[in-house]
Amino acid sequence: MTFLGIDLGTSGLRALLVDEAGVAIGSTERHYDVLHPHPGWSEQAPSDWIAALEGAVDELHAKYPRFADLKGIGVAGQMHGATLLDKSGDVLRPCILWNDTRSHRQAARLDAADQVRALSGNIVFPGFTAPKLEWVRENEPEVFDKVAKVLLPAAYLNYYLTGDFVADMSDSAGTSWLEVGGRDWSDRLLEAGHMRRDQMPRLVEGAEAAGTLRPDLARKWGLAATVTVAGGAGDNAAAACGIGALNEGQGFVSLGTSGVLLSARDGYRPAPETALHTFCHAIPGRWYQMGVMLSATDSINWLAGITGEKPAGLTAHLGEDLQSPGPVRFLPYLSGERTPYNDAEIRGSFTGLAAGMTRQDLARAVLEGVAFGLRDSFEALVATDARLVELMAIGGGTASRYWVRLIATVLGVPLALPSSGEFGAALGAARLGMTAATGVSPESVMLTPQIRETIDPVESLRGAFDDAYLAFRAAYPAIKAIQ
Repeated sequence: MTFLGIDLGTSGLRALLVDEAGVAIGSTERHYDVLHPHPGWSEQAPSDWIAALEGAVDELHAKYPRFADLKGIGVAGQMHGATLLDKSGDVLRPCILWNDTRSHRQAARLDAADQVRALSGNIVFPGFTAPKLEWVRENEPEVFDKVAKVLLPAAYLNYYLTGDFVADMSDSAGTSWLEVGGRDWSDRLLEAGHMRRDQMPRLVEGAEAAGTLRPDLARKWGLAATVTVAGGAGDNAAAACGIGALNEGQGFVSLGTSGVLLSARDGYRPAPETALHTFCHAIPGRWYQMGVMLSATDSINWLAGITGEKPAGLTAHLGEDLQSPGPVRFLPYLSGERTPYNDAEIRGSFTGLAAGMTRQDLARAVLEGVAFGLRDSFEALVATDARLVELMAIGGGTASRYWVRLIATVLGVPLALPSSGEFGAALGAARLGMTAATGVSPESVMLTPQIRETIDPVESLRGAFDDAYLAFRAAYPAIKAIQ
C-alpha cells in the first residue's frame, strides 16, 4: 500500500508518496504565482492548484510504479483562503489568500460583534475567511449573491478529488465561522458574517475519511482499487502531525515565509486577548495554539532582494557562534502583524543606523527582530500555561544555524533539528490519508522524527537578549504613534 500527501502552499504544491511504514518513496513540487492586483491584496487562481496537482501526480505515476498501490490521500493547505463557488461548482473569482489584508475594517467590525470571540475562541484577524466574505458582500455584491459554497484551499482540492464539499476541523477553525470548542459550524457566527450553513462544506475530522477518489480520476491516474481521501488539515496542523506533535508539551517553531510557534494542547483553552490562534487539531478531541508573525524568512528575503544578495550570503558571515545583540533594531512588520498586536497596518523599521554600518549589520538585525517576534508568541503561549520545555525547529530558515541558536537563546528553550528526511506538512497529510484509509490509530503513525542535533540556549547571553527584547517591545508604541 502507498499513501499520498499533498501540501498546497502559498507558492507551490508539494506531493509526497510514502509506503505503509510512512517511509518516503518519492516527491515532487510544482510552483505557481501569487497575484497582487492592488496594495494589500493577495490572490490565486484555483485552476493553478489543479494544474499543479495533475502535474505532480503525472510525475509520481511515471517515476514510481508503487503509485499504482495508492490507498489513501491527505491534503494539507494554506489556511483561511476564500474560494467562492456558484451553484454549478464553478469558481466565481480568484481565491483571496491568508496574507491578504484588504478586509481589516470588516474584521474589526466582526471582532466587536456579540459572542464572536467567545464562540470562535479567536480574534477575527483580517486574514481569516469571514471578513473576506464581508468585503466581497460590500464591494462585489454581484459575486456575493452567487456564492453557493465557500471552500478553503485544501477543501477545494478535496472537492476536486471526491466531488463532495467537505472540510476538516483544523482548517475550518480559521474561518471565524466555526465554534472551535464544539467543533461545528456556529449559526451565530454565520449570521454575524451574513452567511448560511448551507454555504459551508460538510465537516469531518482530519484523520477521518472525507470520501473516495472520483472514478474518472482513478482511471486517469492508473488506479484500480478504491482510494480513500482523508479530511486533511490546515498546513500547521499537518506539520504537527508530521513531527508527531499531538500531545501537551509538544510543539515547534517554523521559520517559513511566516513565523509560527505552535503548541499542541490536550484541551480547549482559548485566549483571544493574546492574539494567539486557538484551533482544532487534525486529531479528534485535541486542539493546538499558535502565535503567528507574518514576516519571518520573508524579512530576510526582502533584505536580500533590495541589496542584491542571496539570503544565505547575508547570513553566512555570522558563522555559528552567537554574538551579543547588535546596535541596529529591526521591527519585522513588513505586512502588518498578528501575534501579539493584531495590526494589519503597522509597518517595519530599522533604528540605530550609523554611517559605518553594512548590509551584514542589517542582516543581523533582521534575524534578531524575527527572533524577538517569535518571543512575543512564546510569552503569549506561556501565559496560557503551555509547557514549552523543548521545541522542534522546522522550515527553510533553520538552514542558518546562527539563527536557530539565536532563537533558542531568545526563547530560552532548546531547539531540536530533525534528521534529514520528510517531516513537514506533506508527511502529516500522508499520515492522515493512511489513518483514514486503514483505520490505524493516529498515535501509531504520527511519530516524532529522529533528531540530528539539539541547539541549546547560550546561557551567557540570555540576560543581554532579555534586555534587547524589552527594548524591542518598547519600540512598538513609538512606531505606531508615528504611523
